[in-house]
Amino acid sequence: QVQLVESGGGLVQTGGSLRLSCVASGSIFSFSAMGWYRQAPGKRRELVATLTIGSSTNYADSVKGRFTISADYAKNTVYLQMNSLKPEDTAVYYCNGGRHLAGVFVPYDSWGQGTQVTVSS
Repeated sequence: QVQLVESGGGLVQTGGSLRLSCVASGSIFSFSAMGWYRQAPGKRRELVATLTIGSSTNYADSVKGRFTISADYAKNTVYLQMNSLKPEDTAVYYCNGGRHLAGVFVPYDSWGQGTQVTVSS
């Protein structure tokens, strides 16, 4: 089992940038893939981006071209670079390990505290 801790959130104006980090207590190779999720108040948690370990990336249409998921495998850290931020990006962001099953990213059951991203207009 791998513990994940998110950080890097904050308050930014529309059009600004943030880089989120997700540090694993163990090797991220314990998972087939990593994903970033976000959850705004009153809304369901939604998948933002995934990275198949050592391989490909996928993005939600709402963030494609603006967000980039990457990993530093030596540091067991996954990043989410967020550019051209919009107020609709305001949410608590979470990372989690998982796997792709029938083309769908399936996260594991345990979630951390996440990191708050607030985009003002």
